[in-house]
Amino acid sequence: MTDDVTDPLRPSDHADSAAPDVTQPALGVVGWLRWGWRQLTSMRTALVLLLLLAIAAVPGSLVPQRSADPNGVRQYFVDNPDLAPVLDNLSLFDVYTSPWFSAIYILLFVSLVGCVIPRTKHHYKAMRAQPPRTPARLARLDAHRSEILEYPDDTDAAAAATTAIEAAEQQLKKAGYRVARYDGAKSLSVSAERGYLRETGNLVFHAALVGVLLAVGIGGGFTYTGQTVIIEGRTWVNTMLDYTSFNPGRFVDEDALQPYALTLDEFSLSYVTPGAQGAGQAGDFVAHLTTQFPDADAEAGEVRVNHPLQIAGDKVYLMGNGYAPTITIRDSDGDVVFSESVPFLPQDNNMTSQGVVKVPDGLRDQVGLVGFFYPTAQELTNGAYTSVYGDLEYPMLTFWVYAGDLGIDGGVPKSVYTLDPSEMTQLAGGDSGTDSLELKPGDTVDLPDGLGTITFENETPDAAGFQDSVKRYVSLSIHRDAAATWVLVFAVLATAGLLAALFVPRRRMWVKATRQGHTVHLEYAGLARGEDPALEGAVEQFAQRHLASLADPASAGERPTKPESTPDVD
Repeated sequence: MTDDVTDPLRPSDHADSAAPDVTQPALGVVGWLRWGWRQLTSMRTALVLLLLLAIAAVPGSLVPQRSADPNGVRQYFVDNPDLAPVLDNLSLFDVYTSPWFSAIYILLFVSLVGCVIPRTKHHYKAMRAQPPRTPARLARLDAHRSEILEYPDDTDAAAAATTAIEAAEQQLKKAGYRVARYDGAKSLSVSAERGYLRETGNLVFHAALVGVLLAVGIGGGFTYTGQTVIIEGRTWVNTMLDYTSFNPGRFVDEDALQPYALTLDEFSLSYVTPGAQGAGQAGDFVAHLTTQFPDADAEAGEVRVNHPLQIAGDKVYLMGNGYAPTITIRDSDGDVVFSESVPFLPQDNNMTSQGVVKVPDGLRDQVGLVGFFYPTAQELTNGAYTSVYGDLEYPMLTFWVYAGDLGIDGGVPKSVYTLDPSEMTQLAGGDSGTDSLELKPGDTVDLPDGLGTITFENETPDAAGFQDSVKRYVSLSIHRDAAATWVLVFAVLATAGLLAALFVPRRRMWVKATRQGHTVHLEYAGLARGEDPALEGAVEQFAQRHLASLADPASAGERPTKPESTPDVD
C-alpha cells in the first residue's frame, strides 16, 4: 500500500493525510445571523411553526378562556383551587394572548413573509423569461413521439416544416402555453411551457396565510366580547356599566361603543311533557327582543341558539337562560331593604338552580343568602329537594342564611353569583342546626335572629298556575369581530391558491421539425415539473391534433401523402 504522504496522486494537504492543515472559516456574527435567517425563512420551518401554532391552540379548547367565558374561569377556580393557579401562571386561561402563543404567531408570520417575498421575486422573473431552448435530443425525454411526413417531389420541404411549426405555435398558444421559436439551419422548433399558475397558487396560498395572521392580529385589536344578563321586562344599554364582563381588544375605545338598547320582552321555550319520549327536554329557545337606536323607531328582533341577532355591527348570541324569582326582604320594622328579581344559575337539565342574595345595608348585620330554586320541586328520601321537570309546575325556593361581613367593603370586586362565608356565621341551613328557609310563590317567612322577613313574590297571585310567577332571564354574549370579513376573504384566497397548487400541472412542450429531403421529421416531447401522470397522454393528444391540422389543406400548404409513425429511439 502506498504511503499517503508520498502518493503522487493525492495532494499533501488532503483530508486523510497524516497531518492535515484544514482551517474552517469563522462565520462571525453576521454569518450566524444570515444562517439563522435562512433557517427561519425556510418552508420546513414555516410548516413546523404552523403545526406548533395548531398544537398551542389546543389548551384554549380544553379550559375556559377569560376572553370568551369569564364566568367559566371563575367557576374553574372554585372547582379546582389547586390546579387553577398553576394553569393561570402558564397563561392557559388567556391562551391566545399569552407570550408563548404570541411568540409562535410572530415567528410564523416572519417565516412566511421571508418565504413568500424571495419566491415571488423569483417567480416574477421566471414568468417574464422566455421558455427554454429546445433540447437537442428530444427522444431522451420520457414523453416523446415522432412522425415522418412525406411530401411530393415538387414540394418545398422547408416551407412545409415552417408551416408545421407555425401551426404548432398557434395551437400551443390557444392551449394556454407561453411559446418561443428557436430556428436552426436544418430544424425549426417551438418551445412552450405553462403551469405557472401552480406556483402562483402556491404563493397566493402562503400570502393568504400571512393575510389571515395579519387580519387576526390587527383585527383582534378592534374586536371585543362582552357578557350580560337581561331579565324579562328589563332593558340593557350598550355601555360599559351594563356589561357583567367585557374583554376589549387593545384598540377598542370603551367610551365610543355603538349606542343601542335591547329589551327582553319574553323568553319562550317548550318542554317535552312527562310521559312522552324525551320528557323534560327543552325544545326551541327564543329570546324576543326590542331593539332601539337613538332617534329611531323600536324594532322587534329574536335571538336563537346558533342564530345571533346582528345589530350595529355586533352579533348578539344566546348563551344561556334561567329563572329569576323576585325576592323581597324587609327589616324588623317592615321596611323594604331589598327587592329584586335575582338570576339563579341552572345546575342540571331540570333547571335546579343556585343563586345568591346579598343585603349589605338596611338590616342589623350584613346578610347573605345562598338559595336553590326548584321549578318542579320534589323531596328526596334524605329530606333534600330536587327539580324533576324544567317548567314551572311546583316552584320552590330554599335558602341558607349567613350574617357577618360580606367582604364588599374593601373595594375588591366580588361576583354576584358567589358568596364567601369565611367571615360570616351561618344562621339557617347546613350545619347551623336550624332548618333552611323554604318558600313557595307568595310565601313570607321570618329571617333568623329577628333580622326581618323574606318574601317569594308571586306576580300573578290570581292565576291558576305558576307560569308567570317567576321571570325568565337570558345570558347574552355581544361580540364584534372586525377581522371576520378579512379572515373569510383570505381563507377563500388560500383555498383557491391551494387548489391551483395541487391540480394545475407544470409542463413544458416542444415540437421540432427537421427537413430530410422531401420529408419532414416531426418530434413531440413533454417534460413535467414534479409528478404528472397525464403528461404522455397530453403529448399524444397534441400530436394527433397537430397532425390532423396538417392534413387539412386549408391549414397546411401541400397535404402530406404518407404520414408514418416511427418508434421512439433513445
